[in-house]
Amino acid sequence: MRSPNWIELAGVVNMRDLGGLPTEEGDVVQPRRLLRSDNLQDLPVESVRSLVDGYGLTDVVDLRTDVEVVREGDGPLRALARVRHHHFTLYRDSSPESGIPAAERPLPWEVDEQAERSERAATPAAHRPAAPSHDEFWSKHYLSYLEQRPDSVIAALHAIADSRGAAVVHCAAGKDRTGTIVGLALKTVGVLDDEIIADFAASAERVPLILERLRSRPAYAANLRDKTVAQQSPTTDTMRLLLGTLEQQYGGAENWLADHDWTSRDTDRLRRKLLAP
Repeated sequence: MRSPNWIELAGVVNMRDLGGLPTEEGDVVQPRRLLRSDNLQDLPVESVRSLVDGYGLTDVVDLRTDVEVVREGDGPLRALARVRHHHFTLYRDSSPESGIPAAERPLPWEVDEQAERSERAATPAAHRPAAPSHDEFWSKHYLSYLEQRPDSVIAALHAIADSRGAAVVHCAAGKDRTGTIVGLALKTVGVLDDEIIADFAASAERVPLILERLRSRPAYAANLRDKTVAQQSPTTDTMRLLLGTLEQQYGGAENWLADHDWTSRDTDRLRRKLLAP
């Protein structure tokens, strides 16, 4: 298993290039086609220049919610007309129809966490189901992205396939939402499962730095105050469980995609983007 191609730039702590990952058919993901990252809000001028001029970045696939985007404000890449931005939330944003401005709404997962606590408290202890394991919890969480926002998942894959140069997929930490979309993209073009799993779990190496960084950001500080490194660290078993669940429930990722109007022509386009020399 190869080591991650970390991209060490000021302003991010969990960015890497997916180039070099092998497929079942013997192809290889080409470098500077698909990048993944944590929040891009803190990139200084020299890091922006490195991404655009050095890596050929042309497209940003932003998986954050409206609440996050509004609270964090425009990042430096937004100022560049030659970089296209694609925004696809993987959550049903909390009550957007209520008229409450996004900046004043809670993060969607804060709403979910509160609902889970309330439900558990209302259930007699003798009747409460056993708490899920770390991997079961996160795998189910990632599957909910596909169930809640298949439109955004498919649109993100199209944005990657249609990018003129390098595309970077990011969320806040660059491990959960980003890991799900990147994992699905890699699975679609035939990257070996063990390689997908290893890449997903590689973010665990950066979780202490991720938490340190996000705890200083306006959108995340309060929510992350009591979260631990262990709670937030991805593992190989989490992605293995997700891929297995896709196989069991849908007959594989390709069938889930087909159920949401992704075609073999779309797969060929994504393969050309990521694999063609």
